[in-house]
Amino acid sequence: MSAPEPTMSQAGAPVGGLLVLVDPVARRLDGESVRIAKDVLSAGAAAKICLPDSQEEFARALARRGHRRLVIVGDDRALVRTVGLLHRERGLGEGPLALVPVGPVASLGLAGSLGVPLSAVSAARAVLDGTVRSCDLLVDDSDGVVLGALRIPPVHGVQRPAGPSVWSAYRSLVRTLVRPVAAAGGVATGRHRLRVEADGVLLADVDRPVEDVSVRTRDDGGAAEVVVRTGGGGSAESTVTARAKTVTVSGADFRYRADAALTGPVRRRTWTLRPGAWTLTVPR
Repeated sequence: MSAPEPTMSQAGAPVGGLLVLVDPVARRLDGESVRIAKDVLSAGAAAKICLPDSQEEFARALARRGHRRLVIVGDDRALVRTVGLLHRERGLGEGPLALVPVGPVASLGLAGSLGVPLSAVSAARAVLDGTVRSCDLLVDDSDGVVLGALRIPPVHGVQRPAGPSVWSAYRSLVRTLVRPVAAAGGVATGRHRLRVEADGVLLADVDRPVEDVSVRTRDDGGAAEVVVRTGGGGSAESTVTARAKTVTVSGADFRYRADAALTGPVRRRTWTLRPGAWTLTVPR
């Protein structure tokens, strides 16, 4: 069951008011956009502005949010961190979140994919008169969350130094000793040996090299989209796709990128889809 929408005034602002949590990184990087967001929000609704100086203070302010509607001013990482904190305290069903993106464009890809305007003014106005969108969530077995997509990228190769020298010969010897899986020519294989299962169905196994794995939420309340690319290195390349609610990856140590953060290494991880687990305010 989706979370009920908050009581709204004629102007669209929530009657209980807003709690505007400004991520400390956003304040340091772009104080002007933060000021604009605060001005627009305060002009349209009763808004309590919180300016924490650290992530610890941010978490404490979030825990003391009361019944106000939550607005995050910050980048993708701030949004993911907030959803993760609310998930762990079972607070995602209390009401919709809103985001005013502030940060470099490269740090706002998730916000844009969720339909949030990247302009501080437009995003703040959407907070006041927007509509609520239901969003799926991937939760892993360590209680981490993925809002948009996760990916296990190819293993990056290690290039042989360009010119001969005593130091380069020494480094080459060290790499030979500590990286026995490197391929001939000084470049790592770039492929994983992983077992990938989607709802219990085997998509790839350790006997076949895996180029990369991606899992993406679709926000349709159904299942996540899973794509596994296998082959290369002498075997035929192929791509396997599936829709699943649970995805398990196991095998040799691997790292994965969950939204904007790189995590690992781990040897096994299971992600489970939570359809409509959280809601986000977006433009009408």
